[in-house]
Amino acid sequence: MNGRQGESAMTVTGRANGGEDVAHGAGAGAGQGDGHKHGHGHGQGHGGGHHHGGAEIDWAVMAPVLEQNAEVTAPVYREVAAWLREVRKTRHVREEGGARGARGARAEDGGREADRPVAPDLADPALIVDAGSGPGVVSCLFAEEFPRSRVIAADPEEALLERTAARAARLGLADRVGTHRAELPDGLGELPPADLIWAARSVHHVGDQGAALAALADRLAPGGALAILEGGLAPRSLPRDFGVGRPGFQARLDAATEDWFARMRAALPGAKETTEDWRALLTAAGLRHVATRSFLLDLPAPLDDAARAHVISTFERYHTLAEDTADGDTAGTDGLDPDDAATLGRLLDPEDEESLHRRADLFLLTAHTVHVAVKEN
Repeated sequence: MNGRQGESAMTVTGRANGGEDVAHGAGAGAGQGDGHKHGHGHGQGHGGGHHHGGAEIDWAVMAPVLEQNAEVTAPVYREVAAWLREVRKTRHVREEGGARGARGARAEDGGREADRPVAPDLADPALIVDAGSGPGVVSCLFAEEFPRSRVIAADPEEALLERTAARAARLGLADRVGTHRAELPDGLGELPPADLIWAARSVHHVGDQGAALAALADRLAPGGALAILEGGLAPRSLPRDFGVGRPGFQARLDAATEDWFARMRAALPGAKETTEDWRALLTAAGLRHVATRSFLLDLPAPLDDAARAHVISTFERYHTLAEDTADGDTAGTDGLDPDDAATLGRLLDPEDEESLHRRADLFLLTAHTVHVAVKEN
């Protein structure tokens, strides 16, 4: 499966992740794919969107940053892949047992349905679609973790799809990783039904999240699974009191970016207020929720260069949001008070001894939550 799977470039409204967003989640650029996000936590997906803080983004320039951010979070995505394999194995065993009579299967297996051997091809989805793939870090990672699967990286941005194709070729995965240019979720309609759709922090960049989930569910093959990365915990990278400004600085950044996120959501086309009970939303989309799990990214101090750069890029996004607000951009946050703004400036100044570039106490701790639901046969 080489080259483009399709070309259906559509209107884009608000980008999420291939890395992460700045509010809601976990870590800039950690997002799924890799993150064309807004900042600290909305993840991978590309939920759409050419504008980032009111400015047009050059994704060819941004792609290396997104790749580096996603690579820092790669251990989490490998854990997710292993967990998805186990969820898939368990489902197949239970379905097989159900076909023979649920009670008889349980008695025969001593109540350990998931312990019986399952053919490898049942654990590896035939087709995985990475919806909002960014530069394809997670697309290629899934191809490595599921060696019998084909993977299609779907994203609106041609520059990011080109990075995906180059990465797949470099890793020897070009025969199993293809690309598809499309806005999400409607642009997936040209693809064959998928056995697994992965959407990391892309759904919340669609105005009607319920409709987005229903559209993704419609692209599943019978028995296929939709795995979404939404929610989790905002990242922490500094002690509560780190010697600059008032203690509790990151908590106040969280409050500011939550306000920005609410404004971003309200400005999306067709925006609907939705209680973000992902299990209920997946059920309303016609799927059966089967599992939810959170995955911890815990990188203690001192950080290596890549992780430090990841944290710095997150705080740079905070700074961009604060500047947008100061310029009167209603898509920004409510801003920071002067003391916190000064603290943020010091943290980003490479010449300051207290900056993120120099601190020995910098760490990265965050949690990513994945919800899985299946389309009944």
